[in-house]
Amino acid sequence: MKRTGRVVIRRQSTTMMKKIRSVAGDNAGMLPEFGLLLRRILKLALFLVAVALPCLVFYNYFQFLFGSSYSDPSSTFNYVFSFDTNDSSSDSEEFGLERVLQEAAMEDRTIILTTLNEAWAAPDSVIDLFLESFRIGDRTRRLLNYLVIIALDQKAYTRCLALHTHCFALITEGVDFSGEAYFMTTDYLKMMWRRIDFLRSVLEMGYNFIFTDADIMWFRDPFPRFYLEADFQIACDHFFGSSYDVQNIPNGGFNYVKSNNRSIEFYKFWYSSRETFPGYHDQDVLNMIKYDPFITEIGLKMRFLNTAYFGGFCEPSKDLNQVCTMHANCCIGLDSKLHDLRIMIDDWKFFLSLPPSMKRSRVASWRVPQNCRIAGAIHAYEGAWINVFSIQ
Repeated sequence: MKRTGRVVIRRQSTTMMKKIRSVAGDNAGMLPEFGLLLRRILKLALFLVAVALPCLVFYNYFQFLFGSSYSDPSSTFNYVFSFDTNDSSSDSEEFGLERVLQEAAMEDRTIILTTLNEAWAAPDSVIDLFLESFRIGDRTRRLLNYLVIIALDQKAYTRCLALHTHCFALITEGVDFSGEAYFMTTDYLKMMWRRIDFLRSVLEMGYNFIFTDADIMWFRDPFPRFYLEADFQIACDHFFGSSYDVQNIPNGGFNYVKSNNRSIEFYKFWYSSRETFPGYHDQDVLNMIKYDPFITEIGLKMRFLNTAYFGGFCEPSKDLNQVCTMHANCCIGLDSKLHDLRIMIDDWKFFLSLPPSMKRSRVASWRVPQNCRIAGAIHAYEGAWINVFSIQ
């Protein structure tokens, strides 16, 4: 009986194995087809991911360039610092600004700032000459590492990204700063006062800055010519011999400011004074408030920079061996400004080509202003009148 049981079990096992082999043999032909289908599905999935990801990036980028009612103001693609937003989005935008400033700052948290709009950002316009001056100046090329360009409109921001490393978009809702802002027009005044308020915010973030208009050519490193103890130092349209003399006529296009309580309070006072003197731009208002007792009360140390080193069309630096910057001030109209700036760049290149002995003999001089000369005479008269008015 035991032997018979073993035979039955062995037969059943043999029959089961035959069935398994039969089933496996029937399905063996299906495995390659299933594997091929799986590979096709994986390839399709990878293709869809590869297409969708770039589309998402470009979508966000064009949302910033052209705007949309559906765009997220706190998106990381939008480095926008708007003064007309709610607190939550402002916090996000301030973080974006902080990131740009941090990347560009020197070890002591000093940065160089300029503003740019579409009119000055066009190819072969002001911004190209501005950047060229850094490249051909004496020890100025390295300073480009610390320059942040503040774009006032979307096209200026796009152009900045094509030219420079550190760019930030300062877009103000409901205000168009893209066109040429003619001197003392409503758009010009809004642009100038927006700049003052923005610079105040930079000081509050703990950054020192050199603010420079983009129509200022940088021919030498200006830092050796700054006053170490000053909180606020500013270039002049007309300099009367002493850096302490409040009779000097300052120009808001170039200043070096250290971040501290005194400078922050000063910028708040300067900005609020636009309501005391409506219809005047920041420079004229500065000419009026520089005599105010509040400046002494807060202890602000103010100095005026000598035009021998920080010159312009109003009062050119006479010695090319000493000049640090030259400003296309006292000039009305973009065409006139560009004409004279190009001549200024050529004059500097000619000076650099001279042998050392001829440089020291001061044979080279500026051939500018030319087209800006008439505007300069008008501006000088206006500046003197503002100065007289301020004293009264």
